[in-house]
Amino acid sequence: MPYVGNRADDEGTDVEIYIRPLTDTVHADTPTDAPEELLALLDSLGFERKTAATAGPVYVWHEVPDRLTNAEKKRLATSAVPSLLVAGYLVNITNAVWDAAAYQEAAEAVRRQPGAAAAPAHRDRLRHPGPRQSGDTSSAVSHDRKESRS
Repeated sequence: MPYVGNRADDEGTDVEIYIRPLTDTVHADTPTDAPEELLALLDSLGFERKTAATAGPVYVWHEVPDRLTNAEKKRLATSAVPSLLVAGYLVNITNAVWDAAAYQEAAEAVRRQPGAAAAPAHRDRLRHPGPRQSGDTSSAVSHDRKESRS
């Protein structure tokens, strides 16, 4: 049976990135009513979209490709965070997935993108986030929710 829990719904965030318990699968959960724009952004950042139809809703989530090593999985997941933040999404990523070096490299790449000077005010969110000290399941990054989402 596919995984049908949804941490983004539970936590009220736009994206929850974590390692699924008892596996090495890196999940990126989005809310049940996530806009296609967010889902497509995760697709473009290297995540694989998964779905499971139930008698109720159709669940949609993303996973980092299984063919990657654990280090590569963490790097891909963490590298997605700057783009998600600049797009204005609230992102939580657990310490078990967090890779500070990958984050800094991806944040610099986002800052260097053409049109960076005219980019959204969300660009200031890229400064020095890091894991919280409350344990392995705490969020490493957490920022304001996308304003245009209802």
